[in-house]
Amino acid sequence: MPLIQLVEILIVVGVVLWLINRFIPMQRTIKSILNAVVVIAVVLWILNITGLFHSVSNIRIGR
Repeated sequence: MPLIQLVEILIVVGVVLWLINRFIPMQRTIKSILNAVVVIAVVLWILNITGLFHSVSNIRIGR
């Protein structure tokens, strides 16, 4: 995926999240949960696209 397309998608996701936070009335806790879920999903998506998600899944903690 080209870098420009990745940046465009991140901008669109950010604007949509801002619009939801700004214009849809919700409790503050629900907005915080929504923001966290979107950020985690975007980070996982970027890791998957760049091929780093597979590397992260091979890390072992403990024994």
